[in-house]
Amino acid sequence: MTIFVRISAALGLAIAVSVSGASAQNYPARPVKIIVPFAPGGPADIFARQLGQYLSESLKQSFVIEDRPGAGSILGTEAVARSAPDGYTLLAMSNTHTTNESLIPNKPFVLMRDFVAVAPINYSDLLMVVPPSLPVKDLKEFVALAKSKLGQLNYASSGPGTPYHMAGELFKAMSGTDIVHVPYKGSGEARNAVIGGHVDMMMDAITTMAANARAGQVRALGTTGAKRSSVMPDVPTIAEAGVPGYEATIWLGLMAPAATPKPIIDKLNAEVVKIISRSDLQKIWAEQGAVSMIMDPAEFDKYLRADIAKWAHVVEVSGAKVE
Repeated sequence: MTIFVRISAALGLAIAVSVSGASAQNYPARPVKIIVPFAPGGPADIFARQLGQYLSESLKQSFVIEDRPGAGSILGTEAVARSAPDGYTLLAMSNTHTTNESLIPNKPFVLMRDFVAVAPINYSDLLMVVPPSLPVKDLKEFVALAKSKLGQLNYASSGPGTPYHMAGELFKAMSGTDIVHVPYKGSGEARNAVIGGHVDMMMDAITTMAANARAGQVRALGTTGAKRSSVMPDVPTIAEAGVPGYEATIWLGLMAPAATPKPIIDKLNAEVVKIISRSDLQKIWAEQGAVSMIMDPAEFDKYLRADIAKWAHVVEVSGAKVE
């Protein structure tokens, strides 16, 4: 009886592996949905659409992008967590998700329990901008103004836990200023608010805000990377302009519901790596200020766990809260 049970279990495992391999070999057999839990027009939406187009071409199946914003990315993310783990519903995510693990602990999902890492996409610096009407020419003058008006200046973000929010909170903590966070429903609304002079500052992705700065719609005070951006080389980093050690970026990636078969995850990762390794795409991204991130699923899993720990520390030190 024991031998029979062992044989049955072995056969069951062999059949499961065979079915999983077959499903990965034929995957995708129908359209794949990539849910973007952020508002249209932001980096996640833009780059997910680019990636989806390339995946559609390489895998000969439609990859449909669906924007489902709300509650600081939680609504769209929960929808993916509740989806069947079959590779046909994917999540376009960012460091908003790793931040929210500590910033918003009472969520209907736990990132590293309910999802599996597929692949990172790219990262880019943020650009700190103010409206031209604000009477400051550089970062030091902005810090001086903020310190003279504690709690009177404000900054925009696309919502709690987003890279724009956390970059702002990190800046406050490291510069010794008290600037009020004004969350918007999406980066487009926040961008329009600072361009229109309705808020005093914003940390925005350089891939989307650089054009506005060049057009004179906003004044760039600094970039958030460790070194100057090739997109705006005349703009100093925040670290060199007056807040030593400051660094923050926005990065994007793909995840899938937990229990998605590993062969499908591996196939998706291989396709994404092929796409973001293309020299023509890397050239286009470099001109926008984005850099490819190439990792296998295990490496991306490790990266996500480290980022969760990093932002948990920032949340604790900065005292950041969800308004």
